Amino acid sequence: MVSTPTSRSEIRRLPERGAYDRATIDAILDAGIVCHVGFVADGTPVVIPTLYARRDDQVLFHGSAASRMLRGLASGLELCLTVTHVDAIVLARSAFHHSLNYRSVVLFGVATEIVDLDERAAALDYITESLVPGRVGYVRPMTDKEVRGTKVLVLPIAEASAKIRSGPPKDEPEDEDPEVWAGIIPVSYGVGVPEPDAVTSASTPVPRHVADWSLG
Repeated sequence: MVSTPTSRSEIRRLPERGAYDRATIDAILDAGIVCHVGFVADGTPVVIPTLYARRDDQVLFHGSAASRMLRGLASGLELCLTVTHVDAIVLARSAFHHSLNYRSVVLFGVATEIVDLDERAAALDYITESLVPGRVGYVRPMTDKEVRGTKVLVLPIAEASAKIRSGPPKDEPEDEDPEVWAGIIPVSYGVGVPEPDAVTSASTPVPRHVADWSLG
């Protein structure tokens, strides 16, 4: 499915880098863990980083029921949600043409709160499973108090666009001196060896779902 760009989501600067198809948008969202949520509260622009997960045609994000951000967004504030992955630093032969290779998604809209407690608990489990698959079945289930103390908001993936840059630097013809090094420095997100906390017994093995996830 391809989204029809709106006045807010249309890519105007370097439009050839833009994409509106759901396959591209979903792939970028699925590759991330943290999004940034922007909105205006009491006349002040605010951008907050938060954990998220894509579920079908929605992005789920959550936080404390006392969160100013979530209370404001649940009341119907317009928001902008962004996700960005940096893939490489691009070094050109001029300072002007240095850049980044990246993949990004921008979503606009109004989020709604999941009020039903069973649906909210299921959404929280989904976020946890999206972070590390298999975790929900391994740990203690959430209590009703914990579910009630957490807000979960749902943003539809409707008004959305992706923007991607890839490839080598784009030098001006007059700058293409082979004696000046130019190219890319790949950037990758790495996951380290799991480290137990102080309470975990030395004889307690790393569970399979954690080991599988950390090994990629």
